[in-house]
Amino acid sequence: MDLLDNLSLGISVAVLPANLLYCFLGVLLGTVVGVLPGIGPLATCAMLLPLTFGLQPTPALIMLAGIYYGSQYGGSTTAILINLPGESSSAVTALDGYQMARRGRAGPALAAAALGSFFAGTVATVLIAVVAGPLTAVALSFGPAEYFSLMVLGLVSSVALASGSILKATAMIVLGLLLGLTGTDMFSGTPRFTFGIVGMLDGIDFVAIAAGLYGIGEILRNLEGGDRQPMSVTAVSHLWPSRNDLKRIIAPVLRGTAIGSLLGVLPGGGALLASFVAYNVEKNVSPNAAEFGKGAIEGVAAPESANNAGAQTSFIPMLALGIPSNVIMALMIGAMIMQGIVPGPDVVTRNPELFWGLIASMWIGNAFLVILNLPLVGVWVSLLRIPYRFLFPAIVVFSCIGVYSVENSSFAVLLLLAAGLLGYLLIKLDCEPAPFVLGFILGPMLEEHLRRALTLSRGDPTVFVTRPISLALLCVAAAALVLVTRPAVARRRQEVFVEDEA
Repeated sequence: MDLLDNLSLGISVAVLPANLLYCFLGVLLGTVVGVLPGIGPLATCAMLLPLTFGLQPTPALIMLAGIYYGSQYGGSTTAILINLPGESSSAVTALDGYQMARRGRAGPALAAAALGSFFAGTVATVLIAVVAGPLTAVALSFGPAEYFSLMVLGLVSSVALASGSILKATAMIVLGLLLGLTGTDMFSGTPRFTFGIVGMLDGIDFVAIAAGLYGIGEILRNLEGGDRQPMSVTAVSHLWPSRNDLKRIIAPVLRGTAIGSLLGVLPGGGALLASFVAYNVEKNVSPNAAEFGKGAIEGVAAPESANNAGAQTSFIPMLALGIPSNVIMALMIGAMIMQGIVPGPDVVTRNPELFWGLIASMWIGNAFLVILNLPLVGVWVSLLRIPYRFLFPAIVVFSCIGVYSVENSSFAVLLLLAAGLLGYLLIKLDCEPAPFVLGFILGPMLEEHLRRALTLSRGDPTVFVTRPISLALLCVAAAALVLVTRPAVARRRQEVFVEDEA
């Protein structure tokens, strides 16, 4: 009964005119971002983060969430029609989606992607409503030691599931932790790593770092490739799939939804990994396995269901525990901190309207996306004809204005530019920025819980292994680290990400 009461509260919040408007704006921007290669949801959320500072917490998070799961829808459109994924998690969809389009079946491919995404989004939203509440109740019994161990597990998992070198991912975590601890010590008031710069006494601005890494850094990388030329778009006809198509996609959608829902919860998981795993599972179990890579509709439905489910269930650890499972969730936590909300299990008791309103808005957002994506396919694809030389100056100006407006500080703009150069350097060195951002967000929280645990235990470090939950979390983290360093696992992991990037 409590669940129904909470959902009623969430629906009453989500259907408020202002929240409906920001939900629609979020999914609309997410669709545009998914369609346009070279921008991506990370850069867009980072650039729009300053705008949410003037909003109430609930509409701000509703809009940012809409951008995230909306981009999963939009990315499939260009992946299917022109073999150009607008978002990284849609790369797998292009394998069979584009082949279907070449055979004159672009309509059924787009419909399969939309229907699979809508079903997965609905199931994932129900899962969030069912799981997040009880998980929050369990998390309320956590002490500082348990939270410290949970954050260690999150950081280790992000290293294990990051693409590329484990050593580089670990280095990114450490660098993020160090920069996250910059500023005035919370206990002693002593400046740390400020180098005498007054603007760093309050710490490094998260908005500037995020917008620089994912906005300016991506622009610098994209400019290397020159301007984009107008695309030749496959014509779309017979949008609705046949009865046989519907029969073929039912099982893949169910399996993809299950895989995405599970991997979305895991730290470091999310839409990208979920879509690849779902595709590989279908390739092994489908009776039509011989058609994969040649235009199998299962190869569209499964990854699209998985990436949307993974995008939405990644909200579970963020909402229930205050722990980001991926870099987008780190941005969401940054938005909550900007709004004066302390992330963690207390959110459901102190801000129930935000907690349940955000969950209910996902149902509405998924309905908006189905309405937006299928009838307006031609509009979204026409966006690809906008030359990049017109897009990137607007992105730079918008980022600078947004970062400056948060604290009215020109130093923040300098941080933005420095972070942009750092982001470009990381790209050239094949270092993934996501572990860096997770370390940057979790660093201060990790230190706070570490010091609280040691204070309460009077300096006894065994508190982390004498408390059962803390010990279990540390054991899981150690097992994950040992497992991922085994040669066979490391080799298979590298093959997975290399094939995924291809």
